[in-house]
Amino acid sequence: MDSKAILSLIELENIEYVDFRIVDLLGRQHHVTIPAYAVDEDTFHNGVAFDGSSLTGYKGIEESDMVAIPDTDSAFIDPFVEAKTLNIVCNIHNPDGSAYDRDPRGIALKAEAYLQELGVATDAYFGPESEFFLFDNVRYASGPSGSFFHIDSEEAYWNTGAEGKNLGYKVRNKGGYFPVQPTDSQTDIRNEMCTLMTQAGLKVERHHHEVATAGQGEINFRFDTLTRTADNLLLFKYIVRNVAAKHGKTATFMPKPIVGDNGSGMHVHQSLFNGDTPLFFEKGGYANLSETALYYIGGILHHAPALIALTNPSTNSFKRLVPGYEAPVNLVFSKGNRSAAVRIPVAAVTPKAARIEFRTPDSTANPYLAFAAMLMAGLDGIKRKLDPRELGYGPIDKNIYDLSDAEKVDIKSAPGSLAEALDALERDCDFLLEGGVFTREVIESWIELKRGEIQEVERTVNPKEYELYYDL
Repeated sequence: MDSKAILSLIELENIEYVDFRIVDLLGRQHHVTIPAYAVDEDTFHNGVAFDGSSLTGYKGIEESDMVAIPDTDSAFIDPFVEAKTLNIVCNIHNPDGSAYDRDPRGIALKAEAYLQELGVATDAYFGPESEFFLFDNVRYASGPSGSFFHIDSEEAYWNTGAEGKNLGYKVRNKGGYFPVQPTDSQTDIRNEMCTLMTQAGLKVERHHHEVATAGQGEINFRFDTLTRTADNLLLFKYIVRNVAAKHGKTATFMPKPIVGDNGSGMHVHQSLFNGDTPLFFEKGGYANLSETALYYIGGILHHAPALIALTNPSTNSFKRLVPGYEAPVNLVFSKGNRSAAVRIPVAAVTPKAARIEFRTPDSTANPYLAFAAMLMAGLDGIKRKLDPRELGYGPIDKNIYDLSDAEKVDIKSAPGSLAEALDALERDCDFLLEGGVFTREVIESWIELKRGEIQEVERTVNPKEYELYYDL
């Protein structure tokens, strides 16, 4: 759609307001709403002014004037606002009209442009599987007088003995994969989410209850090009959260909200195409993968320690990335093996569906930055012909968790903390700078923000410390 088509849509659908959306460096969405009668051609060409100093990771107060330029192809009608409202995602520009180099969406667009400049492929396709929890209650606080969190869910196994109205059918610890109703009490809610996603333009493929107790779910939507998929993921999260709120629940994409049960990941499927020709398929190759696909895997695994600073960018991420909870901590590749960081799907795969799945990421990532970084790592692997077999990344077609210590001695692991991942990014970021996709300033700002979060967490007294040390 172009601006004229948007203006026609506003008139045809009796749109009352237009909501312009932007994303800060960490991945949180922000918006400004304008009455539809005040939106005209100039709005789309000149953009909407806003204060960049109020967004995390953007400019200081002394240079805060910025402009949001709408991307008309991203428009959808908001299903949650009473007055009929059209939502449009924007790119961020400086007042002089130049693209702002810290705009996450702009970085994703530059990654796609760099792909085409290299001549390797015309399109990179991404398909994330974002897991989440729906809780019935959440309370948390952190301060000088105390720190705690408390969550609850009608499905949770710890409520089997709850007083009052208790109908049983709780989800056992690690027992939530694919149960039917009434154990799966959230089918109708996920159906509603899927219906609204479809109406907003996402192509939903399936949904189901996930492994953990206390309301873990997953909804899969169809892959698309890199930037568009990042747009779609933010739309997906917006719909999940708002439908949950409508039903008196709260949705979280935290990687590890529950102690002792599975966490929530974001497995990211990736492939390259040249026009309509898939570049990751070769009949008879390992898992029917082409050399291009293997080099792409080599780039992902070679740069994984640095990548993880962008794909798993929270201290909570590393409470998920531990052995024993289906977490892909092993930096190897394998066909159909969910204990590997890179899995090659082999069930019902056609040449056009040939792809790789990077299983380590989670949804605390800013999708624009994470997808762009994954593409840049994969392209570096292709350019340098980084063969994962020669580099010792597999393939390993066994359950890695069952291997002996001797068998696992040469298997590299994901960083054990956000601090380790940030150190790796600091050492290994040149591949992100290729083609001007990321700037060194963006990477340094990211590292500074994340190290600040680490300090906040480390300086906060943990309730567990009272249990361990109070009486010593």
